[in-house]
Amino acid sequence: MDFEEVLMKRALVVDEALELYLPPADAYPPLIHQAMRYSVKSGGKRIRPVLVLAVAEVVGGQAEDVLPAACALEMIHCYSLIHDDLPAMDNDDYRRGKPTSHKVYGEAIAVLAGDALLTLAFSLLAALGNASPANVVKVISEIASAAGTFGMIGGQVVDTFSAGESITASTLEYIHKHKTGALYRAAVRTGAILAGAEERKLAELTRYAKHLGLAFQIKDDILDVEGDEAVLGKPVGSDFKNKKVTYTSVFGIEQARGKAQQATAEALAALESFGGEADFLRQLVWFVINRRR
Repeated sequence: MDFEEVLMKRALVVDEALELYLPPADAYPPLIHQAMRYSVKSGGKRIRPVLVLAVAEVVGGQAEDVLPAACALEMIHCYSLIHDDLPAMDNDDYRRGKPTSHKVYGEAIAVLAGDALLTLAFSLLAALGNASPANVVKVISEIASAAGTFGMIGGQVVDTFSAGESITASTLEYIHKHKTGALYRAAVRTGAILAGAEERKLAELTRYAKHLGLAFQIKDDILDVEGDEAVLGKPVGSDFKNKKVTYTSVFGIEQARGKAQQATAEALAALESFGGEADFLRQLVWFVINRRR
């Protein structure tokens, strides 16, 4: 079984759990629940939740014990995509090859669907029963910080108001570290903390997450320039259209590729103290950097 098959198998586990955790489509009021399910169930690589499961196993835990937390991370990610696509933000019509939430359900329901997914995520986290209460509280704090103004939202704010502006490399790094990297860091640390990782391993895995998230975002920037729209499932050049500052716009395509390779090397180096138990995490780095969507 090659890596993509393994990744798809793990993603299927997440999909089956999400089906259980999401409200039924016909629960009253049905429109909001249908909108939530539409965005969560519209595909995606499920990298963040899969990271939660894989990291828990790397440090000796069980994937099924952290599955609710993995699904919570994916709900937060999907909420961010719904809001990111809104006319007030990136104004995108397609996501994962399908019309975006606001195109199907209208802006008001799209906003509320994102809000509902964020709220449901923390409900799932609060109900975690296979970890110590102290670790559950630690994870809730970790994810709240990653999703808030010192994490993803902070990065989104700087990204939004930097559009069309000339910014420094450090500001670009801030945007990517927070807008994309924060949830990668939270996913890795969530799996490790809930599985009881020792501090040394937690630190090394955190360093891995930092560089994996950066490699992912730089690759996203590159794909927005030279990707295949049919494969991506969304228009190529949307960053340019929205005057977004990206690694390709600041450094050029070739230097961006170099920085992606550097981030790849740093992510792999962070796993040097781990043995074969971390092979999935190593393969994931290569998958991220070589993907076409």
